Amino acid sequence: MKTLKITLVLVAASTMFVACNDSQKGMAEKSVDNYEFYVDSVSREARNEAAANWEAIDRNYHKMKLETDNAVVAVKDHSELQKDIDEATVKYEKFKAEVIAEHERMEVESSKKMMHQSLLGSHYTGGDMTFTWINKDNILGVYQNFVDTVQNNKDTYSREDWDEIKLLYEAIDTRKNTVEKEGLSSSDNRKIAGLKLKFAPMYTVNRMGAKSDENADAKK
Repeated sequence: MKTLKITLVLVAASTMFVACNDSQKGMAEKSVDNYEFYVDSVSREARNEAAANWEAIDRNYHKMKLETDNAVVAVKDHSELQKDIDEATVKYEKFKAEVIAEHERMEVESSKKMMHQSLLGSHYTGGDMTFTWINKDNILGVYQNFVDTVQNNKDTYSREDWDEIKLLYEAIDTRKNTVEKEGLSSSDNRKIAGLKLKFAPMYTVNRMGAKSDENADAKK
């Protein structure tokens, strides 16, 4: 992040540096140098950090690119300078594609985490799928929250969401096998069985519906 902050400051100062040079060619060369330095600097940033600051990075890039193009076009023979610009631009576009992909991955991960939290309740804080935090005292509440949340949101889930829901549900069931041996009451076990009977057809019908809707949208 320190490198990124220094680089962004250089953008604001680049015009001042260029203005201090007397010749058009010298101004153009300095502008190209600054442009290349900016691209080199930001492309060394971690993709997740760059994704979090992308608006500032891309805004400053376009500002510097415009300044550089304007400085170079004023030079009569600028083929070599243009070659340097083009190489830096290709490098930036590759970096941009990687950052956008990372940003999309982060958004998917964030969305998945939010869905996990809503389905598993306030006791869920992340971690693996062993769900060791589920015990004989809270497992009924976990099932109840899970099924209620699915019931309330079943019309909004995509096919991929239903697949994720199925994975979570199966992980809870696996944990239940352990919890039963730790003293799960017969009353809670019966209530859980009722919730499972409610979930099964709801999952089957709505996942099929989500797939049909996606196929229909794809044909439009």
